[in-house]
Amino acid sequence: MPTYHHQDYQAFQNYQALRNDARRARENYSSDESSAKISSDVQKALKKPRLIIDKISPSVDSGRYPAKATQGQVVTVRATIFADGHNRLAARLLWKEESWSKWSVHPMVLLGNDLWEADFIPEQPGKYNFKIEAWLDRWQNYHHELHQKYHAGINVKLEAEEGRLLLQEMVDTALINKNKKRDEEALHFVDALSWEESLYLAGRALQELHACAEDNVDARVQILLRQELAHAVERLEPRQFLASTRQPYLIDVERTKAGFSSWYELFPRSITSSVKKHGTFDDVIDRLPAIQAMGFDVLYFPPIHPIGRKFRKGRNNNVTAEPGEPGSPYAIGGEAGGHDAVHPELGGIEAFRRLRDAAKQYGLEIALDFAIQCSPDHPWLTQHPDWFSWRPDGSIRYAENPPKKYQDIVNVDFYSPEAMPPMWLAWRDIILYWISEGVTIFRVDNPHTKPLPFWEWLIADVRAKNPQAMFLSEAFTRPAMMYQLAKIGFSQSYTYFIWRNSKQELMDYLTELASPPVRDFYRPHFFVNTPDINPFFNQHSGRGGFLIRSALAATLSGLWGLYSGFEYCEAAALPGKEEYLDSEKYEIKPRDFAQAGNIIKEITLLNRIRRENPALQSHLNIRFHESHNEQVIFFSKATRDHSNVIFVAVSLNPHQAQHAHLQIPRDELGENNMVTELVRNIDLSWGGDMQHWYFDPQEIPFAIWQLKSRRV
Repeated sequence: MPTYHHQDYQAFQNYQALRNDARRARENYSSDESSAKISSDVQKALKKPRLIIDKISPSVDSGRYPAKATQGQVVTVRATIFADGHNRLAARLLWKEESWSKWSVHPMVLLGNDLWEADFIPEQPGKYNFKIEAWLDRWQNYHHELHQKYHAGINVKLEAEEGRLLLQEMVDTALINKNKKRDEEALHFVDALSWEESLYLAGRALQELHACAEDNVDARVQILLRQELAHAVERLEPRQFLASTRQPYLIDVERTKAGFSSWYELFPRSITSSVKKHGTFDDVIDRLPAIQAMGFDVLYFPPIHPIGRKFRKGRNNNVTAEPGEPGSPYAIGGEAGGHDAVHPELGGIEAFRRLRDAAKQYGLEIALDFAIQCSPDHPWLTQHPDWFSWRPDGSIRYAENPPKKYQDIVNVDFYSPEAMPPMWLAWRDIILYWISEGVTIFRVDNPHTKPLPFWEWLIADVRAKNPQAMFLSEAFTRPAMMYQLAKIGFSQSYTYFIWRNSKQELMDYLTELASPPVRDFYRPHFFVNTPDINPFFNQHSGRGGFLIRSALAATLSGLWGLYSGFEYCEAAALPGKEEYLDSEKYEIKPRDFAQAGNIIKEITLLNRIRRENPALQSHLNIRFHESHNEQVIFFSKATRDHSNVIFVAVSLNPHQAQHAHLQIPRDELGENNMVTELVRNIDLSWGGDMQHWYFDPQEIPFAIWQLKSRRV
């Protein structure tokens, strides 16, 4: 008789108690009700995907909004994909432009730790979809096991026969499954075997296996381990436990200028030799060669429409204009028309067309300001009074952005019953009119003060009709609103760069902009100044400060711009404010285009370096490095294939010279250490991990190095 110990007896009693509890629990339920519930739950569980596809990028708010890309840009799709056990998986990326009938297919590659990746390149602007599929890869499981055992010297006679049977099963399934072939014909496989080629290779392998004696294991293994057979089976495999993303993810692909361009802003009326003479578009034509020579490719104008006379502003935002003062171009609308008209003193629409055509010859594209606001003289106030909000005394409230007041401007009421939808359509039609006049870039004034649903609809509607259209959001407001405007369709966005001056501020901000999720939807446009913003940094920094901000904007972002006067280091400010003294918004301001102390040469050089080095044409590839000086920022940028590698160092001190010991990242240099300093045009050898550089703000407070011997 076996001997039982006390602990064995106690365990037996516990086991019996659990069995009794389970029996009583079953008796308390109706058998029919219980079995029905269990059956239903099991069926639900059986239908759930065995594979998990998670953390998909690029993705904006889990696919609610499209991610952004530009034509020709490599779009890298990543996802975390895993399943139970140790089975090998396979995954593929499917993508297409919305109007295409076929999906293009790219196999995804396992990077490690369940992270999978694939790339595609959209060549034209448009709306693109992508989705991901994954499955248990039976053949790869078998292939891996056979390879391991065979090369370990294990007898794999049985495994070879299992492989033949598995291959036969897949070929038989492919031959009878016509629906799968039809589904496959709706796809475009990139760099993959065709369905017919795959069947042929698999069938030939089967014939060779049948011809081999079962004892000729080596020959059978060589057939089964062929790489071309693996590629063939990849097309034929039934894809067991196939899982896919719940819905396609969206990519909004725009033209190249949406991500890389250099903007120059000017007031056309100031292109004149006298404050008493209003400049015209024909005068601007004479400036085009100089603007092109500086390397800009977008010429942006504040509003060019008729200016109202009621409550017209005078110099320095004076509430009363003196006779002959031109007023603010943002007080739009007068006797000559509204937003679809041109201010007569600029020369009218015919002069605009001459300028447009001339600009095109110089490689310059015109961008117009789209400001949804009206002067009290705007034709709509008499034609559509119900589109505005009137006060009890019959007056109309003027615009305010506390503490600023705009007595010469009134705002429309987007949700007035009479304005929905006629006024919405009217604003859309104004954009379409200017597109018909050859303008496809619009800088939108204060979009954050207008309804988000309006912008989402208008931009989508316009771009559906003209995919070349681009919209720049001028919203200096809270981050959530700035980001939301980008999500709903704005191509580019003004940023906080204009107020980021210290090394840590710049590094933190660029890291935010270049990291998920922001990188997937927000294109930062680094303007160094605007007619509204004369940054404190510039007011007391002298010429060196203007060089610093130019170098930072031009090298940190693919998009940068300046408002005219910056190249002449204009900095006179209203006391204690970030506003220009004698603001050009309220007066005609002629300039001496040859005045001493300008930085035109340096701006021209920066724009040339940007054009010649693709690595500088985006902010997404930025890497910061140690400079051992809090007054010097040091970073690198490289193209995806490392054919173009750039290093940039900028002193942030406009008054005092700085020394820096730059920590050189050896992984960027590879085995080569020859660089060209592009600003001074000198060749250098970077031996060792540390390089010393001296920055003089009275000369050039920045340096840009190009890796001379490029590694691919």
